Amino acid sequence: MPREGSDSGGHGSDDLTGLRTAAAEFGRGLNEGLAARDREGRFPAEEWRACAAFGIQALAVPAALGGAGAPLGTVIAVMGGLGLGCEDNGLLFSLNAQMWSVQHPLVKFGSDDQRSRYLPGLMAGDLIGAHGMTEPESGSDAFSLTTRAVKDGAGYILNGRKTFITNAPVAGVAVVFATLDPELGVGGVTAFIVDLDTPGIEVDRTESKMGMRTSPMGDLVLNDCRLPGSARLGGEGGGAAIFNSSMEWERGSILSGCTGAMERELTRAVAYAKTRRQFGEPIGRFPAVAERLAEMRVRLEASNGLLRRVADLIDGGRPAAMEAAIAKLYVSEAWVASSLEAQSVYGAWGYTVDNGIERQVRDALASRIYSGTSDIQRLVIARRLGL
Repeated sequence: MPREGSDSGGHGSDDLTGLRTAAAEFGRGLNEGLAARDREGRFPAEEWRACAAFGIQALAVPAALGGAGAPLGTVIAVMGGLGLGCEDNGLLFSLNAQMWSVQHPLVKFGSDDQRSRYLPGLMAGDLIGAHGMTEPESGSDAFSLTTRAVKDGAGYILNGRKTFITNAPVAGVAVVFATLDPELGVGGVTAFIVDLDTPGIEVDRTESKMGMRTSPMGDLVLNDCRLPGSARLGGEGGGAAIFNSSMEWERGSILSGCTGAMERELTRAVAYAKTRRQFGEPIGRFPAVAERLAEMRVRLEASNGLLRRVADLIDGGRPAAMEAAIAKLYVSEAWVASSLEAQSVYGAWGYTVDNGIERQVRDALASRIYSGTSDIQRLVIARRLGL
């Protein structure tokens, strides 16, 4: 992986193509046993460590902190390549969840002690991170959370429940959001970096899901969980800024692996349409099939362009909240649509488990929910338009 400031860490098209190709080749080696992992809902621990050895978890961490220091444009190219080769969408989702909602807050808002304590293990694959924002009654309305943090001398006592938390069943550390005072609204929300073996915090359950089954999800329950003052991430009342920063980066990049999956689906569907014959000719000659494949290509090109736009803005130090919301909305909906189109091209064969496209459909559906639902992205866009 490129180091910060190196030629390969920039946006040169040849460099990015080479990195993407290398990531795709590496990703193909992560697919063995995927069908069984998906069926059993088993986290791919060995593949997670392999990704760390390849340098995935260190990609976006600055070189000064031991990472590759790659700009977002490079990260998106590498993750797109990984998604092209690796068919385990749950693994890619868990990787992104850690990179943008745990590592990014540590890099941008963490103290030197917090960074040195957690980043090496997260990058090495020895430590897995989770992000504790969502609650049973606080989902899209994220800042209406009820988890409380009460000052206790120099420290804090946390009580509450976090739900639908990606990586929770396998994580060792979590960024947890709580409010110091509900009356303060957003101004009371504060972030903490919490070791999950701390007394008073436990994983209550593991969810069984339609898709993304290799990415474990569970609840975090905090019951008189005592934390030292050094566990606070950023300042008191600074949780909203931390969350919003994570979302801007996450929404602009969490679906980059999906573009690789869309490309793989398109390539396979085209090959099938050229060889599958009905009425004496390849089915790709029929307008209904050809038009589906053409739409899949348009969605792929548009998705890549939207993600590159977000990367260009962020790498240039410019705000990208609306552009990230546009990318998240479009790419997630495009992935679902193209997965369904591919399934239609295969006909009955596309409905079988052995074909693999049914898993892609199940996984794609989740992309319209995580990191803000499609409706929330539309709301973000509308607000940026002044509505």
